[in-house]
Amino acid sequence: MTAALAVSLGDPAGVGPELLAEAWARRGEEGLTPFFAVGGASLLAAAAAQRGIAVPVQRIADPGEATAVFPLALPVLGDLDGPYRPGEPDRDGAMLALASLTEAARLTVAGEASGIVTGPIAKSRLAEVGFVHPGQTEFVAKAAGVAPEDAVMMLAGPSLRTVPLTVHMALADVPKALTVELIQRRCSIVAAALRRDFGLSTPRLALAALNPHAGEDGRFGDEESRIIAPAIAALRAAGIAVTGPHPADAMFAPHARGDYDVALCMYHDQALIPLKALDFDNGVNVTLGLPVIRTSPDHGTAFAIAGQRRANPGATIAALRMAGECAARRAAE
Repeated sequence: MTAALAVSLGDPAGVGPELLAEAWARRGEEGLTPFFAVGGASLLAAAAAQRGIAVPVQRIADPGEATAVFPLALPVLGDLDGPYRPGEPDRDGAMLALASLTEAARLTVAGEASGIVTGPIAKSRLAEVGFVHPGQTEFVAKAAGVAPEDAVMMLAGPSLRTVPLTVHMALADVPKALTVELIQRRCSIVAAALRRDFGLSTPRLALAALNPHAGEDGRFGDEESRIIAPAIAALRAAGIAVTGPHPADAMFAPHARGDYDVALCMYHDQALIPLKALDFDNGVNVTLGLPVIRTSPDHGTAFAIAGQRRANPGATIAALRMAGECAARRAAE
């Protein structure tokens, strides 16, 4: 039997706890595989009550208990806990979020959970309590023994999958960061992950251009001919189905999206804007290239609406479903 998924709380003052409770309440209609929260038993009960949903919470002492408990109550591992104060982030909440994330990652890497789903955090708050990573992607990668540059962020929704080849950096620094080797390495990781975890035997990759009109024969920049095209040639020689560089203003049009399985973009917003425009309430952040499954809802803490019954649970449910599906494919190998 596949182990349950481990879910970290995220910042307890954000929307994470109420959406996790909502996801458990919809577990049957959404077809979710068993999961357990790492800490926050009283906090999750309070978040469910604030949201107006009936969610029994049961503490468990071992991850192995989660599957049996899951049909009857939301399993919560351990004694980590804190008060529920939606919209009021503080240092204690950040410490709880970090402790939950640390333990959830440890359990997943140890094989006691089939994957990790991370709740939304406020990175600035975590930095105040010693979090030194750019984000949870890099944190989980380190826990799994993977170099940060080999942990690739993919955003996935019902309409689109996108990968930013460079992530958290100033736009002015992107051209210097792009290399043939970087594009080759990350495209190879994406292709392998789509085969293994998403069941695509021959994944189709489309690379966006960096410059307007794909550089227009060098008038608007030469990165397309100097960096992107050679990377594409090398990837094709390695047997990977890849096209491009495509002008980014056209490749996300409805008639174009059916030609590829994932769009690989040169910088953060080039990838995230179309994904969020199309699939904001159902977007999932998936980390590719890890020996473990990691997903997260593709939204932040939303402190401004926490505890007001306004937050949409779609992305949390999608992240749990996707993690369960990917874990099942690995278990079937």
